[in-house]
Formats: sequence, structure tokens, C-alpha cells
Amino acid sequence: MTVKDYAKDVNLSVAEVLKKCQELNIAVHTKDDYLTDDDIIMLDNLINLISTDDETTFEEEDVIDDKVDEILTSSTFDKEIKESVTKEKLKKKDNKNEKNEFNMLKKEMYKHKNKLMSNTTDDIVLYKNNMTVGELANSLNVSGTDVIKKLIGMGLMVSINEPLEFENAEIIALDYGKTLKREETQDVANFEEYEIIDNENDLVKRPPIVTIMGHVDHGKTTLLDYIRKTHVVDKEFGGITQHIGAYQTMYNDELITFIDTPGHAAFTEMRARGASVTDIVIIIVAADDGVMPQTKEAIDHAKAANVPIIVAVNKIDKKDANIDRVLTEMNEAGITPEIWGGDIPFINISAHTGEGIDLLLETILTVAEMQNLRANPNRYAVGAVIESRVDKNIGGVASFLIQNGTLRIGDPIVVGTSYAKVRTMKNDSGKSIVEAGPSTPVEITGLTKNPSAGDKFMAFETEAEAKSIAEKRETLAKINAGKQKGKSLDDLFASINAGDKEINVLLKADVRGSEEAVKSSLEKITAGGIKINVIRSGIGAISESDVILASASDAIIIGFNVVASSSAKDLAKDKNIEIRLYTIIYKLVEDMEDAINGLLDPVYEEKVIGAAEIRKIFKFSKIGNIAGSYITDGLVKNSALARVIRDGIIIASDDKISSLQREKDSVKEVKKGYECGITLEKFNDFKEGDIIEVYEMIEVPHEKS
Repeated sequence: MTVKDYAKDVNLSVAEVLKKCQELNIAVHTKDDYLTDDDIIMLDNLINLISTDDETTFEEEDVIDDKVDEILTSSTFDKEIKESVTKEKLKKKDNKNEKNEFNMLKKEMYKHKNKLMSNTTDDIVLYKNNMTVGELANSLNVSGTDVIKKLIGMGLMVSINEPLEFENAEIIALDYGKTLKREETQDVANFEEYEIIDNENDLVKRPPIVTIMGHVDHGKTTLLDYIRKTHVVDKEFGGITQHIGAYQTMYNDELITFIDTPGHAAFTEMRARGASVTDIVIIIVAADDGVMPQTKEAIDHAKAANVPIIVAVNKIDKKDANIDRVLTEMNEAGITPEIWGGDIPFINISAHTGEGIDLLLETILTVAEMQNLRANPNRYAVGAVIESRVDKNIGGVASFLIQNGTLRIGDPIVVGTSYAKVRTMKNDSGKSIVEAGPSTPVEITGLTKNPSAGDKFMAFETEAEAKSIAEKRETLAKINAGKQKGKSLDDLFASINAGDKEINVLLKADVRGSEEAVKSSLEKITAGGIKINVIRSGIGAISESDVILASASDAIIIGFNVVASSSAKDLAKDKNIEIRLYTIIYKLVEDMEDAINGLLDPVYEEKVIGAAEIRKIFKFSKIGNIAGSYITDGLVKNSALARVIRDGIIIASDDKISSLQREKDSVKEVKKGYECGITLEKFNDFKEGDIIEVYEMIEVPHEKS
């Protein structure tokens, strides 16, 4: 096993493993050096010995090892830590074993790991793509010659201007006591896909963001009103909520943010625009009505968002309430209750009387706790637009939901392709505020354009920076005009990354029997580890809701014996979503199989195209040996793949014809029955009677499932 393979097995970096090898005097120097069985046993023992229960990293352990010695000799090191370690030493004063004492000290140091690590120097060096030896030396502030000497010691012969692989550069950096990290570059203009990387110490707990969805008249509005009136922050209920589209409640001294959107279509529209703002979805079902068509749609949309789901069974105070029927129908729809062995909490409530509301709020906080929702209030705000409108007195007004950071009065912001400064800011109770932190909904003024629900926004340090980003986004928008998010069947498969293993499909059929048959056939299609994922199936015409879900989930829409409504067609055209309609099931399956096979790496099959017998060897000092050959079968092509066979045994393979000559002329090919001179790229130790077999690799179709 190589060092690299072992590092992967034990979830360590190559540099860390090499350092451990150095401690154990194991003679390996590079990632490709091999470890013996004895080496692996020693390494396993070392790693198991120093493992801890609190998931301390190996880099931290090395630092702590050094600090154990430092703490025993330094009189100025952190007083609290020193006193704690000294106290622990006194408890173990009868233990004379030096190794046990050291391990005891180190274990005590782990209790102060965070404080201890914060007292160490942050020696981080950034590795840039194709970083050269010279650039690495400059970053380490050392001589390039010294770095080259260390690389030669690792068996690498490189010059000062040659690029280094990250693993090799990491070993050199570690040797100088530095930590090498890859430089991460992101285009801040495309902040919809911008990955925010915060310091762990800056992250704090944030309120969960909850969306309620379900069938019309099942009590969503009543539930929101009850919570708003009984648990709203500061016990105030203002008219602002009808415009802001979200509000916060306080329960057990913890905030919960509710998004008051019109329904699942708006929820998914926000996802389609890149604003995945919801942490938890509550699906509300009336106990006297059971699962209805919009309930099923809400389930599909919530599942596609891949967020935790809580089911609120409402109207349990009604005489004809049937909770068992709701459980059964939800289970049939793919939502298995916890009490039936599933993982979805079902809470029985009455939004009219308030029964079960406290339990629902407690469940929200419990689910949120399990998600470990955190954000950094010390950065500039990022978030999403909930709603926007034009007020005849104050102009453009927008409701923002802050997902990370803190938004303040006067902050320059970019939303869509426009920028502005935040003039005023109000919370969900209509009160003017000067700043708002993560998970807070606010209404702001100062925008020059009306953004759309789901648009992302980001705050910047200066107005000049915001203006520059907005202009760049406007230029990109013009370039990408007409290239909206959405896929046809062909380009969906053509553009999928190698790491993607599922193809999302939204299916609509004429009757339940057809739906089940087509869905089953699609889900059975697999090739090369890629499979079809039917994110939603149903009966009836293709609707606008279907198109929105397909857009948000990067799915294609397939209709079997159904058509799309005119509004769905218009929306699909606007979002560049292709709708494929079929009436024959085998044709549908065949198209999907062909599309999946187009995703897979090509499969090649060897095809022998000719053979030549070597009859005489011509030796040239500058060229080497030329095989004077007679073509016995097929034809021989210049640059074709070749192997040499002697007495029925292959003595040279994976070679290539480098030149082909007839008399004094270079030719492209020679057919059966003619003589020619052949040279190969790698092999030239020819003997008379050898056979040169020539072949090509031909791409063949994938086998269909």
C-alpha cells in the first residue's frame, strides 16, 4: 500500500502520514512510496494511541504536544490553563510513569483546546494553482535552493520554475512549520452561487426559518394568525405583516421565523431563483378532509427542497376528524409518521382552539437544534427577497430575509442587477430598526428597481464596490439573455457533471395505472451507476406548478397520454424547460436509456485491422531498427496501435506505429500483399519472423438495462 492510499484509508493528509512515518523512522519520503505490513501496524498503533474522544485533529495534537513541554517551563503562559494542568498533575502525583504523566497532561490540555489553539500563531500558506517551486519558497520566506534540496531528498528532480503538486508542496510547508491550504477563488459578482466560508469562532446560533404549506382551507392562515397573535415578538400585531411576507415569534425564549408565502408554488419559485431560504417545512393537513391534491403537491415540493418536514394534523376538534386516515394517506404519499417507524413528526393541532400549538413550536425548535443552524453576524449581510412592491409615497419597497451577516442602515447592497443604499429598515412589527441579524425578516426602502421574489441580495463595504458588482452583473445578464435556467432532454444529459448520479424527472400520466407503470419502468433504468429519480408523479394535465418544480429541481418533464395547459406551455418556454410527450411506453423508455448512455464514458472495443510479418531488419544509427515487413492480413496504418508477437507470445504491447514507408516514400497505409518498412514508437528490438499486429479501439454502444 502506498502512503497516499494509506492516508486516504485513515482520513489524513499525505503530509500528516509522512510526518508520522518520520516519527517512527519509517523510510518513506513521497506519496507514492510503499508501506510494509509492519509499517502499517506501527502507524495504526500510533494513530490509535493519540486518538481522542473529542475529535481533536492531528495538527492540533502536534501543537498540543509541543505546548505540554512549553507549559511546564513557561511562567507566562495562560494562567488558567497552567493552573488547571498543575491541579491535574497533583491528583496524579503518585504516578511515576513519565509516559503516563505526559498523556495525562495532554488529555487535560484537550479540555482547553479551543483557547490553546487560539494562542498559537496562524502560520498558513496559500497554495495557488500551478504554484512553482520559486513561488512556494517566496511564500515560505526561504531560499529556493533550500526548497529544491528538500525536494531532491524526496526523490523529485525539479527546477525553480517548475510547478509543484499540492501534496508535495504540503510536505515542504510542513517541514518549515507551516500549514498549506488551497487558495479558494470565487466570483463575488455571482453571489447566488458564492460559498461563504466563516471562521468557526464567529458562528452563533440563529433562529430556524419555517414555511407552512398545504391544501387550501386546511388551516394554514388560521395557524399563522394564532401563532402571530399569541407568540409574536413584543406581543404586538401590526399591519406590516401583510406586506413583509414573514414574521418572527418567540417561544421558550427562542425566536422562530415564519415565511408567510402564498403557497408551495411561491416557495418553489424562490428555490428556482436560487433562494433556498427554508430550514423546515410544515405540511398542514385537515383531519376532517385528509390528503388532497395540493397536499400531495406540497409534499413533492418539500421533498425536492431536501429539508426536514413536520406534519401538522389540523382541525382535530372537528366531529368528523379522522387522524388515522390522515396517517394512512400520508404514508401512501411517501411521508411515514414517526409512530409508524418513520422519521417525520406528526403533531395533532387545532389552529382554532390552540390545542397542540405549543407542542408544534417545541418540535420546530427540536428539529432546528438537530440541524445546528448557525450564522456569522459579524459579516456583511446576504439573503433573499421575499416580496417587493412600489409605494406611491416612498417608491420601491422590498422585504428581505437575512440569511447570514448583519444588515444596517446605510449599507450599500446589490440585488439583481441594481445597487442602492438602505435608507430605512423596519421589522415585522413595523418598528424602525438600525440593524438586523441572521434569520431576521425586514422591510427596506432605497431600491431603484423592484426585485423579484427569490432574488438574492448582498451587502458590501462601499458604494463604489456595490456599483461595480451591479454593473458586472448587468453585463453578465445581457450575455446570458435567453439562456435561462432550464433543460431540454438532450442538454440536460450533456451538461451533467461526472459526479452526478441521479437524473431528476417529473412525470404526469393520464390514469393511475399508466403513472405507476411508467414510473416503475423509469426507476428500473440504470447504467454506469446513473439512475432516474422521479421527483414527482401524478395524473392529469401538466400544470404551471409542475414547470416551477422542474425549474427549481433541474428536472425534465415527461407527459404520458396527457398534454400541458397553455399557461404551463408559456411558463415552460419562458424558463427554457422542455416538455416531452409520449403515447407509447417503450419509446419513452428507449429515449431515456439513450440519453443516459450518452452520459457514460465511451466503451471501446479492440478491432484488429491488419498484421505484418517481419522478414528483414534494417539498422540505422540515427533511427534504430526498421522492420522490413510483408503485410499478411488486412492493412497497416501509420499512427495505428500495434503489438509485437514472437512465437505466439506478446513481447511488446500498447505501442504505436511511428513511421510507415514504401520504398523511399512515407505513406499513410499499406494493404495486404505489399511490403513496407515499419518503426514503432517504443520497441525496436525486432527479429525476423516477428508479427506486428495492428489494431484500433472502436467505440461501441452501451448495453441497455
